[in-house]
Amino acid sequence: MWESQTNLAGDLLLHLGQPGDGPLHERVKRALRTAIRQGSIEVGTALPPSRQLATDLGCSRWAVTEAYSQLIAEGYLEAQTGSGTRVRWSNNPGADSRHLAARHDSVARFDLAPGLPDLRAFPRRRWADAIRTQVTTAAFTEFGYPPPGGHLRLRRLLAEYLGRSRGVSATPQDVTVCMSVTDGVRRICHALRAEGITAVGCEEPGWTRLRDVVRSAGLDPVPIRADSGGLRTDDLAQYSGLRAVLTTPAHQFPLGTVLAPERRAALLQWARQVDGVVLEDDYDAEFRYDRRPVAAVQGMDPSRVILFKSLSKILSPALGIGWIVAPPRWTRHLHQADQAASQPSVLDQLAFASLLESGVYDRHLRACRKRYRHRRDALVQALAHQLPGAPVSGIAAGLHLILRLPATVDTAAVVTTAATRSLRIADLAAYHATEDHADHGLVLGYGNLADNTVTEAVRHLHEAIEESR
Repeated sequence: MWESQTNLAGDLLLHLGQPGDGPLHERVKRALRTAIRQGSIEVGTALPPSRQLATDLGCSRWAVTEAYSQLIAEGYLEAQTGSGTRVRWSNNPGADSRHLAARHDSVARFDLAPGLPDLRAFPRRRWADAIRTQVTTAAFTEFGYPPPGGHLRLRRLLAEYLGRSRGVSATPQDVTVCMSVTDGVRRICHALRAEGITAVGCEEPGWTRLRDVVRSAGLDPVPIRADSGGLRTDDLAQYSGLRAVLTTPAHQFPLGTVLAPERRAALLQWARQVDGVVLEDDYDAEFRYDRRPVAAVQGMDPSRVILFKSLSKILSPALGIGWIVAPPRWTRHLHQADQAASQPSVLDQLAFASLLESGVYDRHLRACRKRYRHRRDALVQALAHQLPGAPVSGIAAGLHLILRLPATVDTAAVVTTAATRSLRIADLAAYHATEDHADHGLVLGYGNLADNTVTEAVRHLHEAIEESR
């Protein structure tokens, strides 16, 4: 009879053969090797601990450890401290390279890519205390399904907080809790489509993921050029029938500019004329280092602006907490047409509400603002010293800046070369939707860059640029 057992590597069925087919450790080794070669266990998959697999197979632990050791020696497996034993070999070179690339990205020593806050600074103890308090004190009714739109306590606190910190005009009924800005834009795009809107103006250059969200919702992302004054509002009139535009007025990504005052007024005037709506991504609004941040555009005309925000650049994207502030017309559509939409757990919503109410959130923001200002100054100084011919652009705000490079430098090659030096950076050209642009440079994020590695990171960047000329 054939002996077969399942383990935790994807409930894999291992065929160990008959007792007369050789020592048990050899049979375990052959079974694992066959499964790996056949692709039943993909590259990067973590195998069960030897003791657990031995129990599942009904054999000695020695037989499993011996099999693992031989397969490691043959190159099929790899063992890392704290990461267990994982599949290393694949007969699909593409899958293997993707796995290695993912591992490389995850362990990059110098994180100069945009999009992340300082993950080291996440307030672990405060968050754990807040969760623990909610678990032990919340009424039993809080453990049911969350109400549409999010927990009322959080929505009330958000309306109050946004009013005093961002000049937002909203009631708790105008606030909808979502998972992220991406999630919020996706939901609003479906509502726009249901109202007959077929296209959304998107900043050019701009955040690629949001353009993809607009497109996946069945709408046409129309590129609207941005420059040193932010979105070029005069260009909106060129597109007949356009009634919605997505913009980042507080800190444009990736150019790092602020929407000029006259353009703020022009944007709202355009929305009234076409009976349209402005989708305001309040990107990086909290982090302004040279002056107080400008208020949200939403406060100038709450009936024409939908505001989006999340905690991904302030606390962590892992929390999955964001919000939408929309006029009643759109909020009703969100709650009625998207009742099954995902939202953060009630406990997480209540934990964040307690941080808002207690002032912990404000104190965290102040500490982050000070840390990022000093880190940006250090990065700008290091760039000026080691790359004097490459100017920096973008206002003193947010978590990224633009490093302008000569046309003789292949920026895509710099990104690739930097990765071999455990340095993550982004090509400015990657954020353009059209080829008709003269932007040439790199987008450097400093949110998740360790303070003691700034100088070394810039040195590696300098070397990567020199190699790519």
